[in-house]
Amino acid sequence: MPDYPGQQHYPASSEIDAWAGELWKLADATACEGGTLTDAVNRFPFGVRHQKGTAYIKFVPDGPEPLEPFHGLWQPAPSGPAPLLVHVPGYGAEMSAHPELVSQGFNVLHVNPLGYATPQGPDESKKRDGSWPVLPDTIRSLGRAGYRHWLTDVLLAARWAQAQPSVLPDRVSFFGTSQGGGTALLLGSLFNDRGARCVAADVPFLTHFPMVYAEREKGAYALAEKALAEAGSEAAAWRAVGAIDTMNHVHRLNLPVLLTAGEKDGVCTPKSIEALFHKLPGTRSYTLIQNQAHDYTRTFLYLAAAWFRLWA
Repeated sequence: MPDYPGQQHYPASSEIDAWAGELWKLADATACEGGTLTDAVNRFPFGVRHQKGTAYIKFVPDGPEPLEPFHGLWQPAPSGPAPLLVHVPGYGAEMSAHPELVSQGFNVLHVNPLGYATPQGPDESKKRDGSWPVLPDTIRSLGRAGYRHWLTDVLLAARWAQAQPSVLPDRVSFFGTSQGGGTALLLGSLFNDRGARCVAADVPFLTHFPMVYAEREKGAYALAEKALAEAGSEAAAWRAVGAIDTMNHVHRLNLPVLLTAGEKDGVCTPKSIEALFHKLPGTRSYTLIQNQAHDYTRTFLYLAAAWFRLWA
């Protein structure tokens, strides 16, 4: 019997494997050009360009499903070929640069899926009810949109980066905070036989929805509440959630995984992250940061940098 309501509808491990295969089929069927926006980076307010090749990239997908243009920030290693680190954003859709990791010899690609953020700032027209709709869209579409397309965008951008001459294509790792932490884990699962080396997931969202709901510690998970309540099929809605719940991907996460949690985090609670940690099958690390609420921290960046030096 499942431990929590809703969990009985979650897909089996074999179905998660099939779901991952379907995302790769979509990516393989989608052409995606990546074009450098030479007029969009290091404008006058940002001063001198210190790292040659750093640029915003506009990705334009063309395939069987309606994927919109989206952007990334490409930060090549000072010498290569070198491993690739892919950074993905939190639910705020912020764009991030990581010169501290580039200086340590890594290529870093920040990917901002679904066109939510651009070099000119966020595209507020894509918000609904004051928030980005990727999680509700996942549920309302019963898994056919939302994170299906969000993750496909990252597959396409990572494929572009793996083809760059400065990149070792069989050494790719993923990191992020909150939503970025959860999706970094999902990407580690998706790339588990495609060059993935390790994952660093900071206060990861998308982890153990049924437990969070049952214990009334919803935090960020309340973003799904309305869509779940309005779903025509409870079973199909929870099945869609199960496909992007990191707990359902542990059988594929047989690579080194770093997890962090904030002791006072009421948005993505330590208990859900600890539950994931205990299920992971491979090399793993869990750090609980005392007196820390839900936020980006230098602590995580130091831990992630060490993790990448060990495993990436």
